[in-house]
Amino acid sequence: MSDFIFKIQPNIVLGSYTTGRLGQYVKNWGSKFMLVMDPVLKQVGLAEKVSRSLSDRNIDFFVYDNIPAVTDSQTIMNALTLAKEAHIHGVIGAGGAKAINLARAISSLYNEKNDVYSFVDGEEAKTTPLPLLVAPTTVRDTFVFTQRIPVTDARSSKLRLLKTQEGLTRMIVFDPNTTTSLTENQTASMSIEVLLIAIESYISQKATFFSDMIAEKAVELLGYAQEGAPTLTITTPQEVLFSQAGCMASLASASSSIGAGTLLAQCINARFKISRSLVSVILLPYIIEDAAKFRQDRLARLSHILNVAPVDSDEAGAVQALVEYTRQRIAHSNLPARLKDLNVTIEQLALCAEDAGDLEFMQSLQRSMTSDDLFDLLKLAF
Repeated sequence: MSDFIFKIQPNIVLGSYTTGRLGQYVKNWGSKFMLVMDPVLKQVGLAEKVSRSLSDRNIDFFVYDNIPAVTDSQTIMNALTLAKEAHIHGVIGAGGAKAINLARAISSLYNEKNDVYSFVDGEEAKTTPLPLLVAPTTVRDTFVFTQRIPVTDARSSKLRLLKTQEGLTRMIVFDPNTTTSLTENQTASMSIEVLLIAIESYISQKATFFSDMIAEKAVELLGYAQEGAPTLTITTPQEVLFSQAGCMASLASASSSIGAGTLLAQCINARFKISRSLVSVILLPYIIEDAAKFRQDRLARLSHILNVAPVDSDEAGAVQALVEYTRQRIAHSNLPARLKDLNVTIEQLALCAEDAGDLEFMQSLQRSMTSDDLFDLLKLAF
């Protein structure tokens, strides 16, 4: 098991209506901010609430919402130019992963002198970052607690990982009320993605006792959110349980590592702008079946925690129950079950497997894998 090193950073705020207090949280960091906002927030009526929390406290800010389907290097360059011209004191990111990743990149690179592509190509940011607060409006964000930012290289459409400073983010605000704007389909796919993140952190070669504890709790909370609590004493609303599970799964992943499913979903999203959640949904049963060959005991434990396997089932039976549970949830939610349903070809998927094979996370997956192994996994799911 890997060495355990724990640092309490950033501050985490999780509670209903906390989005309305963003201005209170950032006012001690300065008076002029760049608000990087997911354009979807306008469509669902959340943009005004986020902006009002700042304007009501006399925070000077401007909104940047010209965000494409993925966070790419060109978008980072454009946003950084505007941020520097405005001489901002800090950055606020609100929305899904693409908005959060962009806000993190602006904060990290604001005081750097070198070109953005120096960092896309592997240089590590070392200057003092701008104060940063992020408010995810979805139930998961795999990288938000890490020192890596997934971005798409606009020159090649490949996934790259920006290396950031320690303690980049000052505060992360999870407001369960923002998740109520998600459609039923989005909630279903994201909840399954949270399960994938938790499982992969639990079976990773970098797992620690701490990441195990957090992953187990994430799975337990997710089970309560999806199937209901086993006793009437647990009355937490579903949206709060989802937010808690997503926060815990992201923490577990940061303390351990992402796995093959998450890595491939990121690479496919970077190249072809296909939803990470949908790719994660499709890959999860195959990830479990592959891991059952060498992590059967761990998967069986999660199956029992999720309460999908009979109490008296053996390890093999518990793992099979977990696989069946995921496939039933996919079918019940009317989500795609095959990668070919996403209008992507097997040849295109081969490129994504090669992209993933070039990234550092290959050294910390659930087992020793090559790009060929990743492609075999994609072929099974195709």
